[in-house]
Amino acid sequence: MEQHEPQYQNKNILITGGLGFIGSNLAIKLVDLGANVLIVDSLHPECGGNIFNIQPIKDKTTVKISEIQNHNLLPEFVKNKDYIFNLVGQVSHIDSLKNPLVDLEINCQSHLALLEACKKHNRGAKIVYSCTRQIYGRPQYLPVNEKHPICPIDVNGINKIAGEFYHFLYEKLYGIATTSIRLTNTYGPRQLVKHNRQGFIGWFIRQAIEGREITIFGDGSQVRDFNYIDDVVDALLLAGTRGEANGEAFNPGAEKHYSLLDFTKILLKISGGGSFHFIPFPLELLNIDIGNYWGDYKKISTTLGWQPRVSLEEGLAKTVEYYRLNQKYYW
Repeated sequence: MEQHEPQYQNKNILITGGLGFIGSNLAIKLVDLGANVLIVDSLHPECGGNIFNIQPIKDKTTVKISEIQNHNLLPEFVKNKDYIFNLVGQVSHIDSLKNPLVDLEINCQSHLALLEACKKHNRGAKIVYSCTRQIYGRPQYLPVNEKHPICPIDVNGINKIAGEFYHFLYEKLYGIATTSIRLTNTYGPRQLVKHNRQGFIGWFIRQAIEGREITIFGDGSQVRDFNYIDDVVDALLLAGTRGEANGEAFNPGAEKHYSLLDFTKILLKISGGGSFHFIPFPLELLNIDIGNYWGDYKKISTTLGWQPRVSLEEGLAKTVEYYRLNQKYYW
């Protein structure tokens, strides 16, 4: 968006997890805005990083393949950076229960290492941290605002809120400006579609494009809000430059909310193929399912001027088109 151009032009940016879904889309936008972008990504096979994601800017950015908690390299990564978009993370709730220590390493230890490096080498950087609506657990009321109790119901949710707390602690103790964006269901081009462990959206999109039968757990009545990737990138960019965002956490959200059944029907209409059927919830998923959720985005709207702009129909159409053109890089 044009409103971001003056703030990011010629600025030095670090994006951790920058080969992933959100990070790569953010990197492309920042390069378009004239920023100098360094991407650090481990390309962990389960975390969604894909070198093809940055194909449009492959010659206009610097990429380092490294674990973010690599203490020997971190000082060089963070030095002289104006902004750090800290998007590294393991986002699968099921994987966090199967491998909780791995989730702890990626979602807590890596962030502590980054914050320690900033404390020693660059306290002037602004950090934007990507959190998740999963930290709220099962909603006690709807829509969920930022004052909702923090009640995570899986390992991933606990580690993600710990990561947010670490960031805010380092702001209070060492003056490192930080903002947290508690993301809801984000979708769009460059999303992982190889399996369904990082959420149902990418997997449903792949099945729809292939003309397969989509499996919906339960009766499809659960309600969610959805944000297209361009709107999420806009929220991250606003959080980076606005001083009012320092020390604050924000929920994105959407004007319309959809049941999983309605989402599936819209997707199948756009893709022109496929069908769906219902099966009972697997017990391992039912135990960590949060039920209905949609976020109250009043705070980010009034504080930063953010608004969701892309409708679900428009966003899904763009997403389906992208994967049809680039299927071999994602299947």
